[in-house]
Amino acid sequence: MLSTKLSTVAVLFLLSSVAIAEEPTPHRTDHDAPPNIVLLFADDAGYGDFGFHGSRHFRTPHLDKLAESGVRLTEFYVSGETCGPSRAGLLTGRYQQRFGFEEINVPGIMSPHSRLLGDEMGLPTDQKTMGDHLQDLGYRTAIFGKWHMGIADRYHPLQRGFDEFYGMRGGARSFYPYKNPQAVPKENLLERNFEGYQEHEGYLTNAIADEACAFIQRNQNSPFFAFVSFTAVHTPMQADPADHDAFAELEGERRTAAQMTLSMDRACGKIIDQLRDLGLYENTIVVFTNDNGGPMDKNGSSNFPLSGVKGTQLEGGIRVPGLISWPHQIKAGSTYESPLITLDLLPTFVAAAGGSPTSTQNLDGVNMLPYLQGEMTTTPHDTLHWKMETRGAIRAGDWKLLRFPDRPAELFNLADDPSEQHDLARQRPELVRSLFRKMFAWEQELQRPLFMLRRAEEGWSSRRTDQFRSPPQVDY
Repeated sequence: MLSTKLSTVAVLFLLSSVAIAEEPTPHRTDHDAPPNIVLLFADDAGYGDFGFHGSRHFRTPHLDKLAESGVRLTEFYVSGETCGPSRAGLLTGRYQQRFGFEEINVPGIMSPHSRLLGDEMGLPTDQKTMGDHLQDLGYRTAIFGKWHMGIADRYHPLQRGFDEFYGMRGGARSFYPYKNPQAVPKENLLERNFEGYQEHEGYLTNAIADEACAFIQRNQNSPFFAFVSFTAVHTPMQADPADHDAFAELEGERRTAAQMTLSMDRACGKIIDQLRDLGLYENTIVVFTNDNGGPMDKNGSSNFPLSGVKGTQLEGGIRVPGLISWPHQIKAGSTYESPLITLDLLPTFVAAAGGSPTSTQNLDGVNMLPYLQGEMTTTPHDTLHWKMETRGAIRAGDWKLLRFPDRPAELFNLADDPSEQHDLARQRPELVRSLFRKMFAWEQELQRPLFMLRRAEEGWSSRRTDQFRSPPQVDY
């Protein structure tokens, strides 16, 4: 009798062991586990070209849903008004001027007086990146799409804190496969890690999303960081053929920009859906933002209701959309109205991943989580700074001072005048002097620029500010 019972127990044990062995590896659902991090990054998008910012023509349903699931940052800034410097600040959590990455983009039309030229220009290798910090905390890291931090191999993402890379080293390329890749500069070609160049199939925005989804699938059982660096809606203006008939009410580049934005929104939705399908969304930080203001005259974008464009330090050049979602950690459908900056993303990610941002030396960004979660009610930044050569700007509280090389400074109260239409410098001379002193004190901490642009060839001057001084008088 006893032996029969023992045999029955043994059989049940064996059957249960087989059943357990055949079960798939469970998804991580522990909210105390380090969160996954997905950074969705647009290129040259207009501030006003999103449904969550009130656009009446552009459609961004997936990003609108992301805004509803998390917090919308109403006064979110980049540290540079052009692609390269902005990315350098984002990746390091430091004002890029501190390590000489001040000028417009790399590579570029550089002065012979620059300290580095051509392929030698890039994010200095002594600067630790967002990828480096998260690798140290056990994350698998990857970047998809635009790099733009240097062409030489020592600047390659795999040398700068990323385990995987699918994209191009340069700043812009065709959205369609090149028919003759041999005739294309190498920095514009797509590459996977260091495995050589291989053109994608179909439309580039879709290919970037597919690669990001595959990375998430491969790494679903360990913490990962995916930097999805779209090339949309940067020029060339090329829409996905699938959207050929969309936005018939619009014309020209404005219509193409709407189509490209719709495609990017759909790609963001695909990545978010992948997180949901794998049971990862509940413990994933998803961020959406943009590298600088829309150029408007180049890609049909709109920064309404802000003045200024990419390349200027008016609000339209440096204020960008900002969405952050992290279920159970950040209140859904909320807004945060104090100024924050993309420099804050690195210390925020490090803190969420279990690291200590305060032990990371020389960061200019702050951990946003205590502010977004309501634990801290003070202002995250006393001042924010922008500088490119002799042009500069500073924001302190609601006040913003703009410095130009060829005319007097301008002063605006952004709480009353976010479109920067009413210069108050003459009415508040003491405040102007005080802000100048703060600006000069900050500039004493900076390194000499590594790259200096040939202004004559580029046609880059402060007159560009006047051209886009007023917000567009069109219902966007």
